[in-house]
Amino acid sequence: MAPSTPPPAVLAWRDHDTEARSLPGMSLGRIPLGTEAATAERLWAMGTRRAELEGPVDLVAPGPEAARAALDRLRLIRDLTARAVQVDWDLRLPEDHADQVWKVLSHLQPPRDLTGPSDPATALHAWRTRHYLCKLVWRQGPGFLQIRDRRWGDLRRFTADDPRYPDAVTRLGQGCHHTDVPADILAELTEEHLVLRVDTLAWWLPYRVTRWLQEAMAI
Repeated sequence: MAPSTPPPAVLAWRDHDTEARSLPGMSLGRIPLGTEAATAERLWAMGTRRAELEGPVDLVAPGPEAARAALDRLRLIRDLTARAVQVDWDLRLPEDHADQVWKVLSHLQPPRDLTGPSDPATALHAWRTRHYLCKLVWRQGPGFLQIRDRRWGDLRRFTADDPRYPDAVTRLGQGCHHTDVPADILAELTEEHLVLRVDTLAWWLPYRVTRWLQEAMAI
């Protein structure tokens, strides 16, 4: 019988600084990851301020299982980014549209290594030097959703008051089969690059603000 594959995990530390995390008590060790939606919240409550993902986020590997694994990792990176946790991770993109996809993902903490774009070094440098928190965020008010998108160099703001949106975003937030969301809503969100399609799955890209960098009215 072949040995079973260990569950995905992160290495976690209480501080993001390279020197500080080598001090006694700073390491939280290797933490296996589940599939629950509150993984990032659990890591934060444990004291995680820097996390290193084992294995790359692979958007090249074919099949629904590979797509699910990739989106689970992206979901964790998204939710840790919302908490200003530094994430060390690697990203593999399909070459045929990598130059577009990395920009779609550029609101997330930049990866250590990027493969797929026509010029990976230039793309990674642009991602690192142009990244900041709250680049693509959403909030829910009474009867509406609002998304603020600065990935393209300007502020693009979208407000949706269709009562179907909250349920659609809840489903997309964890990554769901594309048929689980009304087709017109999915088409609109995909057109605005607010949803990432991987195999048969669709995933919500924006994160909810968890830690403001300045007063909320300035964001």
